Amino acid sequence: MSFDPIPYDLLDAFKHFLSVFGSTMLIAIIVCFIVGVLTRGLKGVADVFSGILDFFVQMIHVSCRRVWSLSVLTIREALRQKILFVFIIFAVLFMFAGWFLAGAADRPDLQVQSYIDFVLKAISWLVIPIMLLLACWSLPEDIRLRTIHTVVTKPVYRIEIVMGRMLGFTLLGTAILVVMGGVGYIWINRQVPESAQYKLVSKVPVYGAISFTDREGASTAAGINVGDIWMYRSYIEGATKARAVYKFKGIDESDAINDKLVLQSSFEAFRTHKGNMGAGGILYQFIFVNDDKNLRVPSRPLINKEYSDNVLEINRKLKDDNAEGGTGAELDIFTDLVDKEGNLTVEVQCLEAGQLLGMARPDLFIRTPDHAFLSGYSKAVFGIWLPMVIVIMLGVTISCFVKGPVAILTTLTIVMVGFMSKEYMNELLSGQMQAAGAIEAWYRLITHMNSQTALPDGPVKVIIGIVDGGIINFLWLCQQIIPNFGIYSNMREYVIKGFDVSWDAALLPGIITAAAYILPCLIVSFYSLKLRELEAK
Repeated sequence: MSFDPIPYDLLDAFKHFLSVFGSTMLIAIIVCFIVGVLTRGLKGVADVFSGILDFFVQMIHVSCRRVWSLSVLTIREALRQKILFVFIIFAVLFMFAGWFLAGAADRPDLQVQSYIDFVLKAISWLVIPIMLLLACWSLPEDIRLRTIHTVVTKPVYRIEIVMGRMLGFTLLGTAILVVMGGVGYIWINRQVPESAQYKLVSKVPVYGAISFTDREGASTAAGINVGDIWMYRSYIEGATKARAVYKFKGIDESDAINDKLVLQSSFEAFRTHKGNMGAGGILYQFIFVNDDKNLRVPSRPLINKEYSDNVLEINRKLKDDNAEGGTGAELDIFTDLVDKEGNLTVEVQCLEAGQLLGMARPDLFIRTPDHAFLSGYSKAVFGIWLPMVIVIMLGVTISCFVKGPVAILTTLTIVMVGFMSKEYMNELLSGQMQAAGAIEAWYRLITHMNSQTALPDGPVKVIIGIVDGGIINFLWLCQQIIPNFGIYSNMREYVIKGFDVSWDAALLPGIITAAAYILPCLIVSFYSLKLRELEAK
């Protein structure tokens, strides 16, 4: 995998949510107070307090029965709009997909990946746009046709209307997603030939922390930089004391497969000379280290095969000719090489002089017993369900204060930015990109000042700093409000590469991200629908 599955910090995420949500709500309340005082004086302050309390009063008195009735009504309206025609498009795609995907790759693993990728993308590109259109168009259309009057004249709260819409579209989208996911799973199993069925697994990796030593054996922060633009891997020099040291935590006997420790690697070679190309790759070696017992047990020399899985199965009982117990002393990996804290240290050494071996943290892992393919596939489908729910909440929320076409364009823009521009915004706001603020850039352009020259001291510099700082803070707030849909595409990558979807690195952040938008969407929807004249077209 070309991504690093880093465990999610739930506490930091909660603090971040509070800071963003709190600052946004504080700004909104201050603006409401200012508008209230300017328009109605002290009575405006009382109106603002009353409006704030009204949301909590309605939330306390929400009736599950009324919300469910509104959800059923929403589903019936969507079915009358021929939403189920989406299954026809889905069926047509699968009828002819086999013709174009068969033989698309020479290697069986790549062929399986193309099938899985097609199914998950087809489901996501059909379900999410359909639910976006429904969520954005439904409420404005009811207001335009005045059919909303049959609801608002009943003893129904505004917040219940919003919750009913969100729940109804979510249930409908869930049903469509379950059917498509089930058909896709059957299609994948039927398309993959018997010779490649072994690729339909969900590998469960255990990743470790990585550190490096230089050619003299001294600890260093990173390996050698070979000039690659993609700074993903660091390289170790061959036939020296340079090592990449992996430390795996919490290793025990349950991680063994048939009494064997399975290591899987995907290192990258950098050759300074041609070498022995007939061997098929660069030679390297694993060294198992237990500093508590002063043990260093090397594996046999291995050949690094690039662009394919390098799997090493090590018997639980192995011989150590260098152990203090004497020649051929037998060691148990889980009792002798795993230290008292449950950590297993593995050093990687390149054996060929003049050659370098590159690696990152995910390039070596311990492969524990595999899960069924259905496990990872169902989690990937769940990874489509979560952004679908976010899109529904955003669509319903935006449609509460604008008309259907505007709501569709606004929601679509947010989704596209969340999918494509999140990384660019992170680089821009983190200072990684060497760019001045907007006002400073205009000032330099007008005065023909290059970017290396410092701004002259004076009131102009102070004003430019204040204005650019405000713009950056505003962009930061916008960047935090826009959902990060990129975390959900990672779930698909896990399954495509044959891995089970990680709970800490993928599922948990996806669930927390979707849950974080529930309360803000309800608040914005409630006040938008409350202030809107439902009688207006």
